[in-house]
Order: sequence, then C-alpha cells, then structure tokens
Amino acid sequence: MSVAQVKRIAISDSPWPWLAPLIALLIVFTIYPLIYNVWLSFHEFVPRKRTLAFVGFDNWVQLWNDTRFWGALGVTFLYFVIALTVELVLGMAVALLLDAELPGFGALRAILSMTLVIPPAIAGMMFLLMQDPQFGVLSYFLNQLGILDKSTPILATSSLALIGVLLAEIWQWTPFMVLIFMAGLRSLPTEPYEAAMIDGASSFQMFRRLTLPMMSKVIAVAILLRGIDLFRVFDYVFVMTSGGPGTSTYTLSLYAWQQTFSFLKWGYGATLSLTSLVIIMVLANLFIRVAKVRW
Repeated sequence: MSVAQVKRIAISDSPWPWLAPLIALLIVFTIYPLIYNVWLSFHEFVPRKRTLAFVGFDNWVQLWNDTRFWGALGVTFLYFVIALTVELVLGMAVALLLDAELPGFGALRAILSMTLVIPPAIAGMMFLLMQDPQFGVLSYFLNQLGILDKSTPILATSSLALIGVLLAEIWQWTPFMVLIFMAGLRSLPTEPYEAAMIDGASSFQMFRRLTLPMMSKVIAVAILLRGIDLFRVFDYVFVMTSGGPGTSTYTLSLYAWQQTFSFLKWGYGATLSLTSLVIIMVLANLFIRVAKVRW
C-alpha cells in the first residue's frame, strides 16, 4: 500500500485507522495469550531439562481426577455466592439511604468511594492486622461483645477463616455496588412514585413494585460485573490466609497460581486457568440470557 493510499484512508470516513490500534492491543494482550495458554495446557515444564514436553490430554485428565481442584472450586463458589449476596443487599440498602440531597450526604458518598482506590492486597493486610488475636481491633471488639473467645484466632480457625476473608472483600467492594445502584436510582422517573403516593402506597410497596422492576437491568449488570471479579478472587486469600487453615480458603485462582509458580507445573496451571475462564464464560452467558442483559 502506497503512502498516498494510507493518507487517503486516514482522512476518510473509514473506521480502520481508529480500530487498528485497538485490534493490535487485543491481539497482543488477549488473543495471543489465550492461544498460548491453550497450547501450554497440552505441555508440561520439565525443570531438569528446562524445556516443555508434550503430554497430550494428561493435564485435563489429571484435572478431572484432582480432588484438590474440586475442593478449591467448591470454596470459590461458596465465596462467590456469599460475597455477591451480601454486597448486593448492603449495596441496595445503602444506596436507598443515600439517595437524598441532605447536608453531608455528598461527602459521605465520596468517602464511601475511597475504598475502591485501595489495592486489594493492602486491604487484605489491613484486615489481617485487625483480626489478629492479640492486638487486632476487630478481634478485641468481638471478644468484648462475647461473640468470639480471645483464644480463637479468626483466620486460623477453619470455620471462621473464610468469613474473615469475606469481611475484607465486602468492606472494599460494597461501595462499588452502592455507586452503581445510586446511578440507577437517580435515572428513575418520578411520575410513577408520585402516582403511587397519591394512591396511598407504602414505601415498601413502592420499592417492591416500582424500584425493583425498574432497577432490574441495573442490578443485573452489577451482578455480572461483580460476579466475574469475585470468581477470580486471589489477593485477599493470598495475603490473609494463603489458602489455610488446611484448604478452608483455598480458591481456584490461588490453586492455579500455586501450581504454576510454586510447583512449576506450567501446563497444569494453564489448564486450571482455562477451566476457570470457561466456567466464568458459561455462567456469565447463562446469566446474560436469563436476565436479558443488553450491552
């Protein structure tokens, strides 16, 4: 292609001059890594030879028979369901409370959004210190309220460790749901509420019959965005518990990381990552179809 032709394309109405950089980035950072990951899942790194050996479907067969994988998948789903449910309910409740132009509410909304700029690893470290059985402020208050014995470390107890990690997750990302729901609430028309008030409808009736139906698409998008992110949880678990005690907080992302970088099983780690990707894509597309989300 000549220089004159390139100039004509650049100044024409053709979309290619604007799409070309985006397509190049997509190929380099998305398509190529995905293809390489698929190729890697059929190989395995041999440390003594410092090379990759072709193993065929061995990694996929191992995945199917790996009890540790199924356990990590179960923990991930449990984490996913609890965090998403709590963030959804709390986010909607706080958004309804802050959906008013009262003095100080603007500053309060700004303060809520500050949690989103904190790196998840830092948030995890904060809650790790807060839940320390000796000097953690959260452990101290739970002990004073008689909820938790001082000799019971939250993050070192199998029945409590996942809850301890979830506290950091919910604290940091509930404001994200609040911001989405507040944007949706501000876009709702006022006429249906005025008519309902004239008819004598209560606040709960207006919320159930007007707010929820009109906010359904906003709620669906919020669930989709947070759900995808929750399924990839890694930072909080890695910083706070490293998957312990035992395997009580052992998530799929942590397992894939451990297999890849700790045990140098690059092929099996790629297989785990691809499996996580497939699960996320299937669940997301099913949810989009059921919730009829339109992009």
